[in-house]
Amino acid sequence: MVEIREVSSKKERMIFIRFANKLYEHCPYYCPTLDMDENDTFSDKNPVMEFSEYVMFLAYKDGKVVGRIAGLINHRANEHWQYKHLRFGWFDFIDDMEVSRALLDAVRAWGKERGMTEMNGPVGFTDMDKEGLVVDGYNYLVPMAVLYNYPYYVKHFEAHGLQKETDWLEFQILVDQIDALPERMTRGAQIVAERYHLHIHKIHSSKELLKTFGTEYFDVLSDAYSVLYNYQPLTQRQKDYYSRYYFPLINFDFVSIVCNEKEEIVGLGLGMPDVSKALQKAKGSLWPFHWIALIRALKAKHIDVFNSLLIAVRPDYQDKGVPSMIFVEQLPYYKKYGIKVMETTSILETNHKNIANFVVLPHKQHRRRRAYIKEI
Repeated sequence: MVEIREVSSKKERMIFIRFANKLYEHCPYYCPTLDMDENDTFSDKNPVMEFSEYVMFLAYKDGKVVGRIAGLINHRANEHWQYKHLRFGWFDFIDDMEVSRALLDAVRAWGKERGMTEMNGPVGFTDMDKEGLVVDGYNYLVPMAVLYNYPYYVKHFEAHGLQKETDWLEFQILVDQIDALPERMTRGAQIVAERYHLHIHKIHSSKELLKTFGTEYFDVLSDAYSVLYNYQPLTQRQKDYYSRYYFPLINFDFVSIVCNEKEEIVGLGLGMPDVSKALQKAKGSLWPFHWIALIRALKAKHIDVFNSLLIAVRPDYQDKGVPSMIFVEQLPYYKKYGIKVMETTSILETNHKNIANFVVLPHKQHRRRRAYIKEI
């Protein structure tokens, strides 16, 4: 028999946070989460808590923890989209239908009490969090910023009546097979720069970025993503938080900022070295010495695998070829660092324009992930 308990103590909270790392302990394709990052996500440090609520449940069977799930309500996103979604995430479980059903039932009841009409997942509080169940491409090590799951999860989702709402695609760009970018891309970059008076503004540090542009970087990101799945308009506190959280980790060789003649940001690209193997060694904690391997991976002078985190273009500059300027600016850095493979972020299968930016290059579409939905 399965027992479901709501997390109510610090001890239970740590059991919840560490469950996935334990479940995937021997999986070579899983990238462990860091305890401190997971703790921060569910704390008042995370500005999303100003307009969100959540609950955590653990599943027990024969005295052992066998699953977890978090129920999430982002009221700001619900207001933006005019729906009443109960989000669920951090949903991990052993291959036991009774366990997964009991967890979903618990979070559904919690959401229904709060007036929600549909449950949607696996997603996070916002689209800045990990989202999407892997439904194809299990035999690839995932980057730090995305979810991984065992293949058996899919049959559980479908057996419990969850239905596909959308898919994301992920690509490997085979950088070591690129001697030069396609002429239409290089020529396109030149034309768009001349026609719209655009240029690359190179930034070299987080301090310089904040001094020059403040949080305009996130204004562009927010505007560009405003039509995408589960988008939630960013608050100023979120922009400040993400700036402090992410910018100090960045190698600014891999930051491309496209500006117009007014020095306004109209496009941006961002990536980082893959640190999954360093996090596998860390097993959830950087102490006492695992932080060294992580810093070495972030600051490496030779990189085999690179993670492209985002490309975003201000709406009034979309469909003009701005991404070509980012690719042209970045390729020399890829060659400088000896990058062999670039992993794209998850791209909505309906976002044909973004997909087109990558498929003109040598590539492999290697992973697909899915968001599900069900009426409560």
